[in-house]
Amino acid sequence: MENCIFCKIANREIPCYKIYEDDLVLAFLDINPVVSGHVLVIPKKHFESIFEADEEYLERIIVVAKKISLKMKEALGVEGVNLYQANGSIAGQTVFHFHLHVLPRTAGDSVDFFKWMGKITKNFGKEEFEETRSKLTIN
Repeated sequence: MENCIFCKIANREIPCYKIYEDDLVLAFLDINPVVSGHVLVIPKKHFESIFEADEEYLERIIVVAKKISLKMKEALGVEGVNLYQANGSIAGQTVFHFHLHVLPRTAGDSVDFFKWMGKITKNFGKEEFEETRSKLTIN
C-alpha cells in the first residue's frame, strides 16, 4: 500500500532495527517502545487487519513471535511477554497494517495491562453467556 509506513519498512524504503526476516514476515524494534525490547512482527504483504490477513501469514507471525519471546527470555532475562494486537480504530489500532506487538516483561517495568481491565469488565449471566456462545461457536 502506497502510504503505509509498515509497507515502506517491509520494502526497505524506511530503515528499521530489524531482528528477524523471512519470506513472509519482518520483525523489528518499535521506535516508540512501551519497554526496552518492544518488537513488532508484521506480514510483508499488506493486510489492514486480522479480518483480511491470510492464514499462512498469521501462522508464521505467531511462530516468529514465539521465537522472539524465547530469545527475549534468553538474551534479556525477561520473566514473561505480552502479545498485543488490535484490529480497527475502535479497538485501538493506529497503524492500519496488521502487526503483533511482542513486549518483554520484567518485574517493576511499570507496564500495567491489567489496570484497565477492572474498569471495563462486566458481569454477565448464564443466559447471556449461552447466547453469545451459540452465536460464536464454529462448526
